[in-house]
Amino acid sequence: MGTVQPQGENLRRAVKWISEERKYGPDRKPVKLIEEACLKFNLTPVDAEYLARFVKEEGG
Repeated sequence: MGTVQPQGENLRRAVKWISEERKYGPDRKPVKLIEEACLKFNLTPVDAEYLARFVKEEGG
């Protein structure tokens, strides 16, 4: 079973943004990154849940 691809352009951009932020700031707390991404990309609570799963799978 593979990773589910994010739906919606804002969510895709948020996933990319979180990946970049974690690359250059690995000590940043995942919860804070998700909160920032939700505000920055105007995401829904469902999108936030997706990001939480993404971060966890990525080693969060």
